Amino acid sequence: MNIVCLSHLRWDFVYQRPQHLLSRAARGGRVLYVEEPLPIDGASRLDLKRDISGVVVAVPRLDTDLSEDDRDRTQRRLLREAIAAHVPGSYVLWYYTPMALGLAHELAAETVVYDCMDELSAFAGAPTELRQRELELFRKADVVFTGGQTLYEAKRSQHHNVYAFPSSVDVAHFGQARLLTVDPPDQARIPRPRIGFFGVIDERMDYPLLRGAAEARPDWQIVLIGPTAKVDPSSLPQASNIHYLGPKSYADLPSYIAGWDVATLPFARNDATRFISPTKTPEYLAAGKPVVSTSIRDVVRPYGVRGLARIADDPPSFVDAIEAALSEDGAETRRLADAFLSHLSWDETWIRMKRAIQAAAADRRVRQASRSRSRPSDLTPLSAIEGSARV
Repeated sequence: MNIVCLSHLRWDFVYQRPQHLLSRAARGGRVLYVEEPLPIDGASRLDLKRDISGVVVAVPRLDTDLSEDDRDRTQRRLLREAIAAHVPGSYVLWYYTPMALGLAHELAAETVVYDCMDELSAFAGAPTELRQRELELFRKADVVFTGGQTLYEAKRSQHHNVYAFPSSVDVAHFGQARLLTVDPPDQARIPRPRIGFFGVIDERMDYPLLRGAAEARPDWQIVLIGPTAKVDPSSLPQASNIHYLGPKSYADLPSYIAGWDVATLPFARNDATRFISPTKTPEYLAAGKPVVSTSIRDVVRPYGVRGLARIADDPPSFVDAIEAALSEDGAETRRLADAFLSHLSWDETWIRMKRAIQAAAADRRVRQASRSRSRPSDLTPLSAIEGSARV
């Protein structure tokens, strides 16, 4: 199966759902991952690189002097050229953003997939036309995937063929954290207990919650790993026991988590978090860490109700939940978590997605054949037409 993916996410930004899925797709076919354009002073071009996974990453670089119409025409041309060179033959057109619709309306994909991993219209800075574009993409798509159960419940009435594929996990990768004993240098200097988080530090975080926890327990060290986006770094809570270590590679995450005592998901409850299904929840559990989260619906179900995560929303209760996590033995929670995670993997998710795509492709071929049979042939004998007219 060959795939052309149009995404709003930079391949090298944070290793998350697109990288997990498309790296696996590249094991059995060609994958072209097309990012949003970047400006350049000079002739427009397409920067290409082959990721270690085999995915070819394409970044359009557009001349800053181009008009809006010329930008669109140039992107479409660059996209056609990249597909011809790297994905010859039939392919699946895979969308992560409805805003890419205008670039691909001329493409002849055998199947169209919309992997709706977030409610993008609720994010800070979302284009005003995004909701309308998504409705158009629903009409175009043969199959829709959602990044969580809550998002599935919001989207299932908008398309006839929707599947929920919540966040999965690479258990072996994060399981390394249970065996590692040497801290990375920038974390080794931080005392314990350490209360950790990794992910994008943006408008989805509950900063008053973090500030309150740090003030309530000055002996705890709050370790935050990840890039900052869409927030002013100067506005982030500052304290001697809050440590911003910046972005880390996916390969290095287990070595950091290994040195934590509790792993957290300190998300705000707002429009941007209403539909999220944090990938880090099963990753924390695979690393063998107790988990404390705010009441994000896709964390409460299934992790909270199964006793795999403690749920708390305000500073006092969040602190109490962390206290309880620090004092527990944890062996029984790890046993329950391991049993739950044994049925959750990116490999299995990709296999199930591939089957759904193949079924959608077969259904599309049936519909196309049916439409062809219902149309009068251009080669219908004249006598047959005249005979029909006489009846």
